[in-house]
Amino acid sequence: MNKSLDNATASKVPSGRLSRLTTFGGLASRLAGNMIKEGVKQYSRGQSPNLKQLAMTPNNIAQLAEKLAKLRGAAMKVGQMLSMDAGELLPPELSDVLARLRSDANFMPHKQLLTVLKHNWGDSWLDHFAQFELRPFAAASIGQVHLAYLDTGEKLAVKIQYPGIKNSIDSDIDNVALLLKMSGLIPDNVKLDNLLAQAKKQLHHEADYVYEAQLLHQYQHWIAEQPHLVVPKVYTHLSNDNILCMEYLAGQPIESVALLPQADRDFVATELLRLFLDELLTYKLVQTDPNYGNFLYQADHKRIVLLDFGATRAISNNMSAGYKALMNAAQQNDRAQIINAAEKIGFFQDNISPTQQAAIADIFMLACEPLRYNGAYDFAASQLAKRVTQAAKVMSTQQEHWHTPPMDAIFVHRKLAGIYLLAAKLNAKVDVTALFTDHQDH
Repeated sequence: MNKSLDNATASKVPSGRLSRLTTFGGLASRLAGNMIKEGVKQYSRGQSPNLKQLAMTPNNIAQLAEKLAKLRGAAMKVGQMLSMDAGELLPPELSDVLARLRSDANFMPHKQLLTVLKHNWGDSWLDHFAQFELRPFAAASIGQVHLAYLDTGEKLAVKIQYPGIKNSIDSDIDNVALLLKMSGLIPDNVKLDNLLAQAKKQLHHEADYVYEAQLLHQYQHWIAEQPHLVVPKVYTHLSNDNILCMEYLAGQPIESVALLPQADRDFVATELLRLFLDELLTYKLVQTDPNYGNFLYQADHKRIVLLDFGATRAISNNMSAGYKALMNAAQQNDRAQIINAAEKIGFFQDNISPTQQAAIADIFMLACEPLRYNGAYDFAASQLAKRVTQAAKVMSTQQEHWHTPPMDAIFVHRKLAGIYLLAAKLNAKVDVTALFTDHQDH
């Protein structure tokens, strides 16, 4: 969830299927018109127009980013997923467009917001509250978040889903796919259809606020005995499929922990890595979005606030056991067992060669480097996240080595990479070996 709306503007979310389809159609026509106009201009100068260059003119880039941001929902989410999961494979021009969608955060105008509130809570909706802030303090692809106060003085964070988002997921993603395929900018080795199918599944989960409320209850139960983690409680009587009312928990942005003493920085990174191991190996349910906005830190209480569980994915017993075996093998420098564990996870296709297996094992060995370090591993000095990303990029650009890993694995790796990046940003040192050993003992 984006943290700040200081520079955002209000724009109506197209809520009907026809209005959203018209927006896509208008965008496609405008992009095509711009391409023709630019092509004629280049041809008149004696130049040979290039389709990809015509598609990604500065004017087209601006219009594509603006329209997808205004549509929100699936249109915006596909851009985010492509940017994160296939960003290293995409042309820089398209990566630029998609990167904008990770930060753009328009919100609903008051008139549309009030219509949504009345639809969900009735004309007397305000009677539930002592105060309700109409300007949201956060917004993202699925909804926006408002502050509210009950008569008891309790402070709430109210997440409100954009109208029409739930019913437009499949058609939006199909339309975005058409636009992306028209552009000719998606490399052949990006399994776009598979990614888009997963995007549909992911978006339907994220748009189900009743399901997210259940996840909040589940995580509260799990961390009840862990004083350093806190999850906001849900106000069930005010929540439904389109609105999620939660306890407002204050805290400083997680990246600002970098300004605190070394002990605080190490503590935060350690607890987040401990939670990741618990999720993957014990709970078998992983909140897979490492966005910094999903974490806050309460320095006075030494507590990490966990927010936004829409991107939580269940992990099979088989995959969880596979990762545990893989970590054990990496800790012992046993490449043969790493390959066996990766196969158990579902990493290898039938036609994979020994060379490809070895290349993937190398990346796993690199990613598990902290497990072979005796003592506190220095994430900033090691530049581990950067080295893993670079190694994956090299393999992905070699067509003969590229393959599509299991989608659950992609999300698990995204979460771990996000924690590694945060640990490096905080200049944190973590005894990862001790964390893994403790986990095995329980």
